[in-house]
Amino acid sequence: MSSKLPVIETKRLILREIQLSDCVDMFEYATLPYFGPMAGWQPHRTVGETRSIIQLFLDKKKYGQLGKFAVCLKEENNKMIGTLELHTYLRGFKAELGYSINPKYQNKGYATEAAIEAIIWGFEDLGLARIECSTYTHNFSSQKVCEKLHFTFEGIRKKGYQLFDGSLHDIKCYAITEDEYFSNEYQNIIRRIRK
Repeated sequence: MSSKLPVIETKRLILREIQLSDCVDMFEYATLPYFGPMAGWQPHRTVGETRSIIQLFLDKKKYGQLGKFAVCLKEENNKMIGTLELHTYLRGFKAELGYSINPKYQNKGYATEAAIEAIIWGFEDLGLARIECSTYTHNFSSQKVCEKLHFTFEGIRKKGYQLFDGSLHDIKCYAITEDEYFSNEYQNIIRRIRK
């Protein structure tokens, strides 16, 4: 799969495919010692390392993955403030929602505003039956986003994720199915989030 991701515009954001030139903006938060581990990856040590990791994101498309969106803030000259993706994609079946927002821009609703667009794209354009989202049990910010998106909490997977240092962590599992998505109730939720 090598086609470009769609460019999606929201009230405050532009979602577009990540580029190597985003490495400086991404490094700004990827180097923070507490940030990466909360999302499951090791903090970046150099801008060059961030650039290499972006290249890995781009290379995954060769193996059937969809790619990663850069979340860009309109009011700051389209500065890249985070990433968003539907990963572990299985065509016509499911994908997992992943997002990260630079801590300087958190608690402003950007993750929810971006994520709802990925959900719409996943169900309406990709024809998914299910979108999942998993967070560490101590990652309350990500759990809050899942709740705002009205994902169903499905339980805790004990020792469900291995961190880069080899440590094992419990994860909270959330999901939304196509039936839930296409319900009138969820369409009203989308309208409220997009307001």
